[in-house]
Amino acid sequence: MTTDTRLAARLADEAGRLLLRIRAEHPADDPKALGKRGDAEANALLLDRLARERPGDAVLSEESADDPVRLGASRVWIVDPLDGTREYGLGERDDWAVHVALWEAGLGITAAAVAQPSLPAVYASDDVSTPPRREGRPRIVVSDTRPPDFARPVAEVAGAELVPMGSAGAKAMAVLRGEADAYLHAGGQYEWDSAAPVGVVLAAGLHASRVDGSALRYNERYPYLPDLLICRPDLTEPLLAAIAAERSRDGHEPARADPDDR
Repeated sequence: MTTDTRLAARLADEAGRLLLRIRAEHPADDPKALGKRGDAEANALLLDRLARERPGDAVLSEESADDPVRLGASRVWIVDPLDGTREYGLGERDDWAVHVALWEAGLGITAAAVAQPSLPAVYASDDVSTPPRREGRPRIVVSDTRPPDFARPVAEVAGAELVPMGSAGAKAMAVLRGEADAYLHAGGQYEWDSAAPVGVVLAAGLHASRVDGSALRYNERYPYLPDLLICRPDLTEPLLAAIAAERSRDGHEPARADPDDR
């Protein structure tokens, strides 16, 4: 039988190819309709394939109603059929992704894949390694619509530059490739936004946590995970310290999740 990680990679790639076909045939002047269609069709494909390949498993998807049966399941697939719907709808953007991850009770994320179809590339947790260290000034990728309030002062403390980018998956994979050194988010996310990217970067030896350093927990009753830090291991302590100092100074509390805030 295909391993869970190979299945995740295959399904992420298949959904990504479907999304590319949809974008090629859809009128370019209606980005919202394109995004809506992409979300729906990629979700239908993933649900169909998982039902056939892993019929006993539960699924948590951004594009489907949450089924509480997952809370008692030992295996739950956490998927985002189209991470970065806004960017996908803008035909020239490549910073969107497909996320497929498997959570197992007592183990956490055990298989994960992120596809970036426009590159094209698929990153899977069974085939990644620690990226080479970048030379020069550190780069921190942040949301191009709602970067954290404290991102700029944290970057100043770290001597880093901020780089705006779409999709959570695209930002996490930029760190994985060594194009950036950290990804900082605090504007609100859900489990499907980070499960697959976190599974992939952890397998590569990178750091991933909440912005207060606590663990990222999945398959929770309310699947809201408002903030995220992914970075090279050597940046973990200085970034967490800078974030804590700035949040303490401002009395900052994360905003509620916004569906376009990645």
